[in-house]
Amino acid sequence: MYDFCLTPIYAFLLAVGGLAGYLTKGSTASLAGGLGSAVVLSICTYVSLQAYHKGQLCRPATFISLAISAALAWVMWQRFTRTGKVMPAGMVAGLSAAMAAFYVWNLLLFKPNLPAPKQH
Repeated sequence: MYDFCLTPIYAFLLAVGGLAGYLTKGSTASLAGGLGSAVVLSICTYVSLQAYHKGQLCRPATFISLAISAALAWVMWQRFTRTGKVMPAGMVAGLSAAMAAFYVWNLLLFKPNLPAPKQH
């Protein structure tokens, strides 16, 4: 499975979570973290999809997505262990860890079946 298949869903969930944190608790950190991560992940998705259409992979986009998901997993895991709250810290930590594992698999083990480059 290509990285651009799951990344938009992950980005959407982070954006919604960040917005929800801001609207319910007034947390500008949640808003900035959620929306900021979602924007960067969305850009990575776009770049990766464009490379796919050219018959290529964009490993740097996948690596950036891995870095973001690993950082979020670490930060939110630390918050979860400090507060014990599953929502939102535990859920974001788990989701981000799962996405980090997906990106590692994508970078190391995924054997793509790329389309032939489009001739213009």
